[in-house]
Amino acid sequence: MFGKLKKWLGVEGVKLELEAPTEVRSEDEKITGRLHFYSMNPQKVTSVQLVFLERYRRGRGKDKLIDEYELGRIEMQCDIEIEPEVPASVDFEMPFKAIKSRMDEFEKQNFLAKGVAKVAKLAKNVKSIYRLEARATVKGTVLHPIAKKEVSVIL
Repeated sequence: MFGKLKKWLGVEGVKLELEAPTEVRSEDEKITGRLHFYSMNPQKVTSVQLVFLERYRRGRGKDKLIDEYELGRIEMQCDIEIEPEVPASVDFEMPFKAIKSRMDEFEKQNFLAKGVAKVAKLAKNVKSIYRLEARATVKGTVLHPIAKKEVSVIL
């Protein structure tokens, strides 16, 4: 009984690890990497969803605003049998489209504009944090494994 409950909740189930570069260029418009699956019990992964997100923060105090933008998404249907103590891996390539603000476009004009844009961003407390998230669907469980990794995007 206790073993079935642990399996249903995903305890001692599939662990997901995300291997991806820590830095990507926006001109490349893709992220490549590898997903690693580990388990203490035999399990079956039926699908994997990858999402690339930008968390855009600006303002200070009560005027602080935070938005999240989806830059890319893929869903991979797969039947991966994971044996106990034997890791399984899957390669992925995900296209994405970086969103550039007007300030980012202005910054690219020349070296003087770059300095002005940096000061303006500092004054407005503007910051973007990019992260890659992977979620695997495991047959017979309710709580599915998730892996997250922060990635720097060079605009």
